[in-house]
Amino acid sequence: MARETLYLVQAFTAGKGMRLTADTPVRCRSPEIARQRAENLVPTRAGVVAFSTSGDAELGDYDDEPTIIFKAGRLPSSFEEA
Repeated sequence: MARETLYLVQAFTAGKGMRLTADTPVRCRSPEIARQRAENLVPTRAGVVAFSTSGDAELGDYDDEPTIIFKAGRLPSSFEEA
């Protein structure tokens, strides 16, 4: 199978203390839709990030570093550095 690019939105809700709980990631059709969906979640989530990753789904081989499209709020350290 050929490599494909996925556009995802990952939101986080606040847990006890500084803990973040990941919502189910949402797959989008384009970077524009991912950004818009992420922006719409900002008022209701502790943090949200829209990103893309490329890979081969059949092999389960995806990029190590996602490309950040949009981010806001508190995020896990893996997204803070990007």
